[in-house]
Amino acid sequence: MQCRIVDPLTGDDIEIPTVGVSEPGELLCRGPNVMVGYLGNDEATLATLDADGFLHTGDIATVSAEGFVTVVDRLKELIKYKGYQVAPAELEALLLGHPQIADAAVIGVIDANGEEVPKAFLKLQPGATLTGEDVMIWVAGRAAPHKKVRQVEMIDFIPKSASGKILRKDLRHKEHSMNNSNEEFDYIVVGAGSAGAAVAA
Repeated sequence: MQCRIVDPLTGDDIEIPTVGVSEPGELLCRGPNVMVGYLGNDEATLATLDADGFLHTGDIATVSAEGFVTVVDRLKELIKYKGYQVAPAELEALLLGHPQIADAAVIGVIDANGEEVPKAFLKLQPGATLTGEDVMIWVAGRAAPHKKVRQVEMIDFIPKSASGKILRKDLRHKEHSMNNSNEEFDYIVVGAGSAGAAVAA
């Protein structure tokens, strides 16, 4: 089995780093155990298999200096921020490292400037005093500039499937409904206003 990790925007290969872990990219696979195509569906075959026979899995993965490949997200879940690809699962794992955060989910939302930005939905630990500004500052000190959380919303629970998978589509629906309704919601949103701009600097 041959594997490649490529930048979803450019198609360029993401090389194995000399130390640490690579940037995330789409995982491509080629080998005798990979399908040759969809029966009677040339269009789907062309969309999934490239000219070199590599299967585009739709999985976002990283590769370590030791050659270990780790699937971190799905391509369709990627947040596209100013030409960068941001994997929600990567930010979620970071947020769960905060002692006052019980659960977290991240999706892409459109800000006032029409840019897609990472927004974190958080369930806090009982008695936690964490604010949205606290969260953005905390993440900014631990993530690359393009991976910073730009908006934060505190909610009672993170929607998940029976298997424990985060239902980001439910959060996107909630966000869409909120932006297209005058109803009042029980939430707290902190955006990247003047304080956020200071964080992003």
